[in-house]
Amino acid sequence: MTTTYRAPKMPTSMQRPGPPAAHNRPAWEEPPTKVGLASKGVVLGFAMLAILFPLWIVIVTSLSSKETITKAGGLVLIPREITFVAYRELLSGGQVSRATLVSLGVTLVGTLFSVTVSVLCAYGLSRSGSLWHRGILMTLLTTMFFTAGLIPTYLLVQSLGLTDTYLALILPSAVSVFNILVLRAFFMNVSQEIVDSARIDGAGDWRILWQIVLPLSRAVVAVIALFYAVGYWSAWFNASLYLNDHDMLPLQNVMIQVVQRQEPPTGLGQAVKAGPLSPLAVQMAVMVLAMLPVTVLSPFVQKHFKKGMLTGAVKG
Repeated sequence: MTTTYRAPKMPTSMQRPGPPAAHNRPAWEEPPTKVGLASKGVVLGFAMLAILFPLWIVIVTSLSSKETITKAGGLVLIPREITFVAYRELLSGGQVSRATLVSLGVTLVGTLFSVTVSVLCAYGLSRSGSLWHRGILMTLLTTMFFTAGLIPTYLLVQSLGLTDTYLALILPSAVSVFNILVLRAFFMNVSQEIVDSARIDGAGDWRILWQIVLPLSRAVVAVIALFYAVGYWSAWFNASLYLNDHDMLPLQNVMIQVVQRQEPPTGLGQAVKAGPLSPLAVQMAVMVLAMLPVTVLSPFVQKHFKKGMLTGAVKG
């Protein structure tokens, strides 16, 4: 009688693991394929071309001579001879150069004032024990959904004697409740232990804000400052509503006059009619001057957008 030998069964823990079982994951969690990466590249390429192509035409046309624009029948795609006559005439001390200085001044003063008021208001609202904390916060939130309207705002500005003054371009839109809420959320994320330690060392609220909270909040303050600066630089409605003196108009209103109404800037009418200056080159040059500061400033603040906006939105 023969005996069959059977090997002892290994414990489950000592068995060699087999190939991992396939898991059904969502499509967006899968690694991208070559076709997907190529498709994204094509889409981003078309998007970039749709942005840069009109910008290229505007810049090239502004740098083209009157003869080149006449031969092209309008907008110039391929530059032939580069000339800065349009920019030289616009910045030679006429209406456009004055409007550019007005826009720069309003943007700098307005941004500084708006950021200061927003930071002070947001810091006060971020301290739960501050005076009238809840009432002020609810009042600010109410203004986001209900406004007085255009006519009451105009009557208020007129009654305060702000018409035909540069304050009319700053005060009516000086504070944004949304920006205050973003700053408040960011300030609330500052460690309370650091603030308490500063108070134990004898620091007051002003010193805590200036030496502790603001250095930790540079990203969000930079983003909010950019929001305010772009708003002041691009604003045109307040000027058309509150300013009657054409010498006080900012650059955006002059651009509307030149591009939309087809009116040459003050002092350049003769140069456009009989001189070497093309009306189309003037229009494109004014557009370049209007978008140049924002285009130059945005890349320097771009790195703060993710940290400044997302970190402040984590906690409300």
